[in-house]
Amino acid sequence: MAQAAAVAKKPAPPRRRRGSATPRRLPYLLIAPAALLMLGFIAYPVISVFYYSLQDYNPTKPWRNGFAGLDNFVHAFTEDPLFWDTLVFSAKWVVVEVGLQLMFGLALALIVNQTFVGRAIGRALVFSPWAVSGVLTSAIWVLLYNSQTGITRYLADLGIGEYGTSWLSDTSTVFSAVVVADLWRGVPFFAILILADLQSVSKDLYEAAEVDGASRVQQFLHITLPHLKDAIILSTLLRAVWEFNNVDLLYTLTGGGPAGETTTLPLYVANTSVDAHNFGYASALTTVAFVILLFFSIVYLRLSKFGGDNK
Repeated sequence: MAQAAAVAKKPAPPRRRRGSATPRRLPYLLIAPAALLMLGFIAYPVISVFYYSLQDYNPTKPWRNGFAGLDNFVHAFTEDPLFWDTLVFSAKWVVVEVGLQLMFGLALALIVNQTFVGRAIGRALVFSPWAVSGVLTSAIWVLLYNSQTGITRYLADLGIGEYGTSWLSDTSTVFSAVVVADLWRGVPFFAILILADLQSVSKDLYEAAEVDGASRVQQFLHITLPHLKDAIILSTLLRAVWEFNNVDLLYTLTGGGPAGETTTLPLYVANTSVDAHNFGYASALTTVAFVILLFFSIVYLRLSKFGGDNK
């Protein structure tokens, strides 16, 4: 009986409190200020561009400002030959630059991935152009292409070419000149990403392939390339978007010239907005560029099966 009474007097276990909502929401509350700032810096400009693309907006001609509807887009597609010229050149620029940067970046990554004396210095030299800002890169190549003190002057001293030749002013050489300048800056980007992925390839795979009698080319095609698939897809997509939006280098080197030969669509947008003050039409062109890049990114990722099986 005494034992039963002791059991009866045993206090009941405390009730569980329902989990407070505040601890669950705390992480979201902590990141809310940064998220709101990012939303403001990203969403507001995008919404503003979409809004002004439907307007006639020129601060120098306020009496013409007002709602334009789709007139800016109709003008771009049906009445503005410069839009199509710059769009075609932008596509050419992206294909040539990204293709060459990928090829040279892959080659450099394979080289500096090998073991040799001075590898650390070699890697530093390969990667150093990527650390240089776009403005400084432009200044370096402006000096190199200077007709009085640059490369052409020294070539003329060797009997190659004529004095006073400017590659940036000649329509037959300007494209190659700006391509080389941007290659110097863009190749290290591919080299860095590809080299980072090469570090994760197991050496056992290559040793097993050698035992089976696979050549270096076969090892590259059947081991290295499949392993680098996602890194190549991601790097080419990022670089394609960046090259499409390239303004600083082309603007500094050529300003879109000579005779509009190096004017990309973003550079045309910059000239239309900053020089002509036609912000409504420039916003419409920006919207078109945004849709083109979005469509290209989606199609490219689907066709390339990014993140899928490498087999």
